[in-house]
Amino acid sequence: MYRILIFALMVSAAHTPLRAECASALCTLVAAGNLSADHRAKIRQFYEPTNYRLAWIRGGTATTQARELIEVLRDADAKGLNAEDYEPRHAESDGAEFDLELTLAAMRYISDLQFGRANPALYKAGLFPAGYKSFRLRELVDTADVKAALKGIEPPYEGYRRTQQALLRYIAIARERRGTTLPVTRKPVDPGRSYEGATQLGELLRQVGDLPADAAMPGDSKLYQGALVDAVKRFQLRHGLEADGRLGKATFEQLNTPLSHRVEQLRLTLERWRWVPHSFPRPPIVVNIPEFVLRAVSDSYQTELSMKVVVGKAYGHQTPVFAAQMNEVVFRPYWNVPLSIQRAELVPKLERDPGYLTKNHFEVVTPQDRVVTDGVTHESLRSGKLRIRQVPGPENALGLVAFRFPNEYDVYLHGTPAMELFLKSRRDFSHGCIRAEKPRELAEWLCEISPVGRRSVSRTRCRGQKPSPSS
Repeated sequence: MYRILIFALMVSAAHTPLRAECASALCTLVAAGNLSADHRAKIRQFYEPTNYRLAWIRGGTATTQARELIEVLRDADAKGLNAEDYEPRHAESDGAEFDLELTLAAMRYISDLQFGRANPALYKAGLFPAGYKSFRLRELVDTADVKAALKGIEPPYEGYRRTQQALLRYIAIARERRGTTLPVTRKPVDPGRSYEGATQLGELLRQVGDLPADAAMPGDSKLYQGALVDAVKRFQLRHGLEADGRLGKATFEQLNTPLSHRVEQLRLTLERWRWVPHSFPRPPIVVNIPEFVLRAVSDSYQTELSMKVVVGKAYGHQTPVFAAQMNEVVFRPYWNVPLSIQRAELVPKLERDPGYLTKNHFEVVTPQDRVVTDGVTHESLRSGKLRIRQVPGPENALGLVAFRFPNEYDVYLHGTPAMELFLKSRRDFSHGCIRAEKPRELAEWLCEISPVGRRSVSRTRCRGQKPSPSS
């Protein structure tokens, strides 16, 4: 919403004619027509209030703010951006040219740092709700601390800050280990066996943080055991592998992935963080789909509750990326089976086993939720004239708690009776909905039904025995 409004203002301003005559070199540069309509509109909004006075030059010399800003732009790589994108071509002695280039560079940098280089809200209106701090470039011209002024526009999440720290660490490691790989064995290396690359493996795992700096290594430099095995398990867990400690094909592939590739992954992760709203009317619940983790955060965006989740299958049933307002928590919900699942999965099972519905606690209902016991045909179920729902209870596919937040994808968050799935390192097993490992704790956090929940969520209703949407 915020980005759409600003864009509309920019387009409108672009149609206002430039003044007929320019009294300064800077005005002449802007009027020359070498800027895009969008950039020209923003530049005019920046310079016209001061009658095109140079913003970053005083007495022929760059201001303190200009020098601090240039330093910030040169360090853009540390933010996951590309410093070359913001480098002025002219020197401060070039006056107007330098001033205009620095202004344009700062505008691009601020936009990229706040919204991302590829802001999805520009292409799909309403993808995320408004929640960005308004920032005027004029605030930098006279500020006492350029770096401090810019900090406020970055995402406030601890995950964003951790990713930035990881990026800096991996950039340094990538320079040090350029081209270095571990020897790969034909057969998997089990704990307790000999591995000629054990020393190299230990060095790598120390650098990436999986092996503690004070961990004791085996006396035999080629023996794969002890702390080294534990470090490999941590590495495997972080990379979505089965944490068994074995050095097999998949583990070697991840260990030998070029660190330059990891750096790019971290840069892309920072980019996606910037797409997330920077503020919410109430503390949010954030589901990180590829990490298979849910976090409920405080007003200051510190994690108060976290848990594993099961998400949609990577191929065919992906959980979509979106934001929505949670408005209801349902205890002991019904599961209204989606028509697609009813047709493709339940009707064929019913054809093979007429008692399937009864055995699995399902019942057939009309669109008005009236239970039907007679006259049920396979055709009426395929057509959707009659629907199948699962009654509340410990075997219900939604578990004992469901969380509703209306959305166009018909995707919801709920519990599950299949708790064994949370033991898997990769947890993409659902049809698209999100299954929570600790739904009771999440409900307490939301509804304040125990001391665990400390946040008032006044618009979230907490109720039971009400049919919920499909999942």
